[in-house]
Amino acid sequence: MHGSDCVKVAVRVRPLNKRERDAGSHCIISMVSTSISIWDPRDSQNQRSFCFDYAYWSCSSFTRDHSGLYVPEEPGGRYADQDRVFQDLGEGILENAVQGYNATLLAYGQTGSGKSYSMMGYGPNKGLIPKLCDRLFHAIRENQENRPCQVFFSMLEIYNEQVVDLLSRGSRTPGGLRVREDQLRGFYVEGLRTIPCESAAQVEQLMEQGTRTRTTAATHMNANSSRSHMLIILQLKQIFSKESITKQSNINLVDLAGSERQRSSGSEADRLKEGTAINLSLTTLGNVISSLADMAVGKKVVHIPYRDSVLTKLLQSALGGNSRTVMIATLSPADICYEESLSTLRYAERAKRIQNRAVVNESPTERIVKELRAENARLLQRLCRMGHEGRRASDETKELRQLLTHNELQIRAIQTLWEQHLQEALKDWEQQYANITQERRMMQLHPYILNINEDAQLSGVVKLFIQEGEWHIGLCDSLPRSISIKGLGIQERHAVFSNEQRRVTLTPLAGSKVIVNGNAISQTTELQHLDRLILGSNCTYLFIGFPSERGGDDWSRYDYDYLQSELAAAEGIHLGEASAGYNQTDPSLLAVFYDYIKLMPMVVEANQMSQELNKRVEFKLEIKNLALSDPKGHDLQKEIVVRVTSKGNKQVWMWSKAKFVNRKFLMEEVYQQYQAEQSGDDVSAAPSVALPRDKDPFWDPVEPLLLGSAHLWLQSLAFHIPLEEQLEVLGSEGTEEAVLQAQLVPCTSTGLPLGEDDILIDPSEVLGRQLDFQLFLDQCYGVRWIREARNRGIQIGFRFYDCRQPLYTPAVWHNVNPLLDHRVHFASFHTSQRLLDYLQSSAVVLELWGLQDGCTHLRSSLEAVRMTAEGVFIIDETGPAEAAPVASAELGCSVRALQQDLEELKSVNASLRKENHSLREQLNTTRNGVEGGRGRPLRPSCDAEFARALKVFYHSMTSVRGQLQRLRRHRPSVRSDLLGLRLFVDEHNHLLRDFSEHLEQSVSALKQDVAAIVRRKRERSGVWS
Repeated sequence: MHGSDCVKVAVRVRPLNKRERDAGSHCIISMVSTSISIWDPRDSQNQRSFCFDYAYWSCSSFTRDHSGLYVPEEPGGRYADQDRVFQDLGEGILENAVQGYNATLLAYGQTGSGKSYSMMGYGPNKGLIPKLCDRLFHAIRENQENRPCQVFFSMLEIYNEQVVDLLSRGSRTPGGLRVREDQLRGFYVEGLRTIPCESAAQVEQLMEQGTRTRTTAATHMNANSSRSHMLIILQLKQIFSKESITKQSNINLVDLAGSERQRSSGSEADRLKEGTAINLSLTTLGNVISSLADMAVGKKVVHIPYRDSVLTKLLQSALGGNSRTVMIATLSPADICYEESLSTLRYAERAKRIQNRAVVNESPTERIVKELRAENARLLQRLCRMGHEGRRASDETKELRQLLTHNELQIRAIQTLWEQHLQEALKDWEQQYANITQERRMMQLHPYILNINEDAQLSGVVKLFIQEGEWHIGLCDSLPRSISIKGLGIQERHAVFSNEQRRVTLTPLAGSKVIVNGNAISQTTELQHLDRLILGSNCTYLFIGFPSERGGDDWSRYDYDYLQSELAAAEGIHLGEASAGYNQTDPSLLAVFYDYIKLMPMVVEANQMSQELNKRVEFKLEIKNLALSDPKGHDLQKEIVVRVTSKGNKQVWMWSKAKFVNRKFLMEEVYQQYQAEQSGDDVSAAPSVALPRDKDPFWDPVEPLLLGSAHLWLQSLAFHIPLEEQLEVLGSEGTEEAVLQAQLVPCTSTGLPLGEDDILIDPSEVLGRQLDFQLFLDQCYGVRWIREARNRGIQIGFRFYDCRQPLYTPAVWHNVNPLLDHRVHFASFHTSQRLLDYLQSSAVVLELWGLQDGCTHLRSSLEAVRMTAEGVFIIDETGPAEAAPVASAELGCSVRALQQDLEELKSVNASLRKENHSLREQLNTTRNGVEGGRGRPLRPSCDAEFARALKVFYHSMTSVRGQLQRLRRHRPSVRSDLLGLRLFVDEHNHLLRDFSEHLEQSVSALKQDVAAIVRRKRERSGVWS
C-alpha cells in the first residue's frame, strides 16, 4: 500500500488535580463528540474550538471500583477510561504492526497533564504500552504455528541531545550513543541494545529495569525527567513460511518532554535563550510539524529540519515518512493552565495535517529467496522442454541448487542468530529474577530507604537496604560496609546508618547536608517509620522501618511535593500562616506557595553547582509583594523571584521565576561538562570554569535593581494642605531599605506655596478648577544598599496618575545619606472627579532603585508627557469624566468609627458655615467699626481655625496610616522558634496598641478642636449664650 494517510490525533482531558482544586481553579474546556472548545479565563467571550480524530473526556463522571479501576459512573457514560483509549488507539497501532507497517504513538502535553498515565498507567489502570504488549503477545501465541514471530525490545532516553541506552549493562557512554544513517534503515542508534522477548511479563520487567536506570541517571547527572524524551521500540518480525515472506515492523512508543518548556522564558528577555541543547528536540519537532503541515496544505516548503535534533532524526519515518502515526495530546482543564492547554491544542491541530506514506516492510533477504524460487520453477520447465540437452540442463540445475543452498544457509543463520539472542536474554532473565527475589526477601527482613522523585513514575524504584551494623552512605563504594549513592552535594562519606537492637539511627559526617522531616540535623538522630530524608541537595528518600512497624500505612501521600512543603514549612513558608482566619486559602497565595516549593530544590541545586564550579554566586528565593507597586496599597498579589548575589564584587541581580528556571538548566549543561572533565572520560571538553562571560549562565550584565518602595498618600492635596513626611522604604520582604524625606506642597501656577487661607473644607470645591502642586524629594537616610557596598548609587522613580512613563531623580553615588534635592511641578487645568477620587484614595509610589558599577542610569522618558515651557507636567487631560467606582479595602472597626465621626464633623461644619454667613450679613449692615472691619481681622476666622485643625488632623492621620502599613507587613522571622514567636506576638500587640492609641488621640484632638471652635463661634455671635 503506497497511499498517503494523515497522522491521527487524539486529545484527552484529565481531572483537576489536588493543586488545582486547592487553588480554586475552574474547568475551561468543554467537549462535544470530537470537538473541543476552550475559553480564555480572562475573557469569556474569547473561545477557540478544535476538531480531532478522537476526543476523550476523562475529567469527571467516574468512580473507582473495588479493584481500583477508574470506570464511568454509569454504563455508557462520557468518562473515557484506559480501556476505551486503548480500543481506539492501541488496537489500531497493533493492527498496523501485524500487517507489516511501521507504527508510532506520540504522547504530547505539558508536565503533569497525564501523558505518563495514558502511556504507562498507574496501578491496576494500565496504560497504552502495557496493554499493547499484552495484546501483541496474545496475538503471537494464537498464530505461532502458522506465523512464527520474533519481538525485540529497546528503551532509550534523549536528554540534552544525548541518547542514553536505558537497558545497557555497562557504564554510560560519554556524550551518549551516536545516531547514524543508513540508506535502507534510515536513522538508527548505533550500539543500542535490543533484547528478544517471548512474553509481556519480560517486556514489563525490561521497562522496570529501564525506569530504574532512568531514575539513577537523573539523580547522578542532576537531570530533570520532565525535560527528557523516552522512546520504547518494539521490533516485530513475522515469518510467513508458506509465502516465504518476512514482515518486519517497528512500533515506536514516545513519551515526549513537557511541552510548557517550549514557551518563552517569560515576559522579560533573557540574553541566554532557552533553545539550547536541552530544549532543542522539542523546538525542532515543532518546526518539523509546522513545515509538514504547511506542505500538506499546498505551501512551498524548501527544507524540513529533520537533521536539526536527535529526536526528529529518529522520528523521521513517523512524521511524513514510512509509518502510520497516532498522537495523543493530554490537557489540564484548569484555568491556570490556559496558555499551556491552548498551545497543546494548536500543536495537535497542526500535527493532524501531516501526511505519511506507509508501506508494508518485507525483508530483502526473503524477497531474494522468493525470486530465486520463482526462477527455479522456470528453469525446471525449461529442463522438461530441452529433453536431449542433458549436459546444459545439468549445469543449470547445479547452479540453481547452489543458489537454493546458499539462501537456506542464510535463513538458518538468521534463525540461529535469533536463538543465540534468546539464550543470552534468558541468562539475563534468570539473573534479574534472582535479583528481584533477593530484593523481595530483603524487604521482609530489613529496613530500607525508598527514593522519592519529582516524576511519580520514577518514585519507589530504588531501594537501599540498611542491614545490621554500621553502614557508610556516600560516593565512596570501596568500603566493605558502604551504600553508594551519587548526586549534588553528596560527600565521599556523607553519613552513617546504624542498625542495632532494632533501632536505626542516622549520623551526618562533617561537611555533609542531611535533612530529616524538613529539619537539618547535625547529630545522631533515631529514624522512625516513614521519616523523610534529604541527603545533599537533591537525593530524597522515604525511610521504611522494620516489617513489624509497617502495618497498613498509606505511603503514597509522601510524594515529592510533600517533602518540599515540609521543607518550606521548616523555613517559615506554609499555608497555615497564609490562610489564618479563613476557611479557604487565597488561590493567589496558594499559587505562590506551590511556586516556592517547586523552586526550593532548584535553588539548592544551583547553589551546590555554583560551589562545586567555584562560581562564587549565591541564589536565594524571595517573595515579592506586588502591593509595593500598587498606588492603593492593596496587598493582593505576590510572586516568587530569585535574588542572585556575586560574593566577590557584591553585584546583585533579581531574576524572575521563568528566567531562573531557564538559567538553571543551562547551569546543568556546564556542570555535566565539568563532571565529564573530572572523571577524565571526556578529554576534549572545554574547561567549564573558563566559559566566556557572555556564555556563562551564572553571570548577567548589571542593571538597576528595584530595592523597595514607599507610599506617599495624596489625600491632603484635595484639601490644599501641604504634607511633609519621612517615609520608610520597604523591600520585598518588609525590610527597611532607607528613610525618604518627601513633601507634597499645593502651590500657585507660578510655584508659590498656598497659605492657610487657601485650605479647602470641602474637596469638591476643586472640581473644574486648576490644581497645582509640587513633589519635593529632599533626602534619603540610612540607605542599606550603599551601606553594604560603598561603590553603589541610588535613584528614586515614580509615576503619577496618568503619566505613562516613570520619572526618575538624578543618580547619587557613594553616600549612605544621599541628598536628592529634586522638585517636580504638576498641574491640572480642569480638575476632574476622576482625579479628585485618585487624590483621596491613592498614593504616589516612590521606588528606590539601586545602581551598581557598570550599569546605566535610569532616565525619564518624556516622549508621552505633556509639559509647559516652564517645565510643569500636565496631568488629567481627559476632562471631567466620571471614574468607575473603585472597591476599597475592608476597614477595621476603628476606621469605621472614624468615618462616622467625620460625618458628624461635616454636619457641624455645615451649621457653622451658615452661622458665619449670617454674621457677615450683620457686620455689613453695622456702620460701627467699618474701618476696623476693612483691615486685617483681630481674630482669626472660624474657617481658618477649622482649616488648621484639619491640617493637624491629616498630618496625624498620615502617621496613623503608616502605622497601619507597618502592622500589615509585620511578619515573624522565617527561622523563629517558640520563644521567637512569643516575642513576635508581644511586639505585634505593642504595635497594635500604639496604633489604637494614636488613632484615638487623633480623633479626640479633632473633636476637641472642633468643640472649641464651636464654643468660640457661639460666644462671638451671642447665639445660645
